[in-house]
Amino acid sequence: MTKTFALDSTQAAFAETSDPVAAAMFPQSLLALAPGEARQSLLTVHSILQAKLPAGDLAIYEAGGGSTSFLPLDVLRRAHVTVVDIDEDQIRNNDYAQNAILGDIQTHRFTPDSFDLVICYNVIEHVPDVEAALLGFCQSLKGNGMILIGAPNPRSLSGFVTKYSPHWFHVWFYRHVRGDTNAGLPGHAPFPTLFHPLVTPANLDAFAEEHGLQMIYRKQYESPRYPEMRRRKPVLAALVDAAATVMNFFLPGKTDVRHGDYHVILRKR
Repeated sequence: MTKTFALDSTQAAFAETSDPVAAAMFPQSLLALAPGEARQSLLTVHSILQAKLPAGDLAIYEAGGGSTSFLPLDVLRRAHVTVVDIDEDQIRNNDYAQNAILGDIQTHRFTPDSFDLVICYNVIEHVPDVEAALLGFCQSLKGNGMILIGAPNPRSLSGFVTKYSPHWFHVWFYRHVRGDTNAGLPGHAPFPTLFHPLVTPANLDAFAEEHGLQMIYRKQYESPRYPEMRRRKPVLAALVDAAATVMNFFLPGKTDVRHGDYHVILRKR
């Protein structure tokens, strides 16, 4: 079941500015997002975590962790964060985890009931055996603990292009459209994308139901790549938007092929 959480108006206002106060309230991962659906959904995720996580000290497992956290800073400041990542460069770049483990999230296991929150953000699309990783997350959670997943939607325009285009094209897009000069270098995105079936939202829903996880938030939203393109490459963005509008016309219901990413929060019953 998806619930709607109201955003604090002050937080929403700060998140839309470059005010230095915002830097003290929000992670760089949120401030770096162009204004749009992705940023609004991440703000909603933050408000859910702030409302639902226990008061006091927290134990958090981050499955795959680079140099930037997607957690609200007030949560991060009272958390002991354990990161597991298979990439030595990612482990080296991480500067907020108290415990960094070079390992594979598919096979690494913790003592049961260890964590209040597991976060897996922009990771499961790169994992060959997502089911094994998710089962490990479930095992490691305390009762009423939560799993936050942020991932691309394979059944979207950007998901289709990502799945069926070569990796060199992803690097080119990051460098020349997004303006990321470090794209493709060791420890920097984009990473090869595999799209295991469980990355698809409907399949993830079925997994959650089968394994006793309650869906407390699910939002598919316009990929942040679209507002980035509209700002940096307006002609290209106009062409892509036009193509997406045509595709949407022929698809059933309220399908929008621009909904290229999603957030999911699951709670262990």
